Amino acid sequence: MSDNKRPLILVSNDDGHTFEGLKALTRVAREFADVVVAAPMVHQSGKGSAITFMSPLRAFKASQEPGLTTWVVDGTPADCVKLGLSELTEGRQPDLVLSGINHGYNTGVATLNSGTVGGAIEAAVHDIPAVAFSLGQYGVEADMTPCLPMVRRIIKHVLEHGLPRKVCLNVNFPYGKGEFKGVKMATLGMGRWCNETERRTDPFGLDYYWLTGHYKLDDPNDTTNDVYLINQGYITVTPIKVDNTAHELLNDMGSELGFDTPANEHSSN
Repeated sequence: MSDNKRPLILVSNDDGHTFEGLKALTRVAREFADVVVAAPMVHQSGKGSAITFMSPLRAFKASQEPGLTTWVVDGTPADCVKLGLSELTEGRQPDLVLSGINHGYNTGVATLNSGTVGGAIEAAVHDIPAVAFSLGQYGVEADMTPCLPMVRRIIKHVLEHGLPRKVCLNVNFPYGKGEFKGVKMATLGMGRWCNETERRTDPFGLDYYWLTGHYKLDDPNDTTNDVYLINQGYITVTPIKVDNTAHELLNDMGSELGFDTPANEHSSN
């Protein structure tokens, strides 16, 4: 690392250390800060916030130059961020964690499975501002260039203003819709995958299954969610919280079941 007066950004992804999205994000991050990259050795899509704890976790320094150190980790995106924060940044706390740019969307309930979002959430757990970026182009050599002006804008803003505690941002860029229509804050498009497995037969006559299907929104008339807005050609930005508690149900459900509730706790103090 070159200059302790510069901010420090930790960069990871879930596609793996060879993918263009990670390289593009790293190049932009270097415009603002010293950078440590901690990226998976192999493809880790769909791993969500999974961590490795039943086997050793290893990291290999792939390269080092002034202002940039790159590590390859034989673990998940959350592993990469954990290890980056605890071991790979030479005692410096990152000012920002970036995850992506993912090759493919991370919208709606896919955020529950996304390793890209999982990496950002892991940073938010540690009270470090984090942003996950995704583009709806799945090819290994996907062109990330159209995304970069907005990536720069968001990095600059978060470095200057931070984010609320335990909150990260999930940013998705549309692909194949022409020029971006603009940027919209969006909710997560709640829904589910339909017909999501397809049975196939291998050359030995044995069945196997492939994830496929289509996504069905719970409310097709909702025009504020990321799935809808991406399809309309907008960049979407969604704040995501670490805390999954349904706070609005604690008191009513507790009363129905006859359990102690936070309201009872406050009234007894």
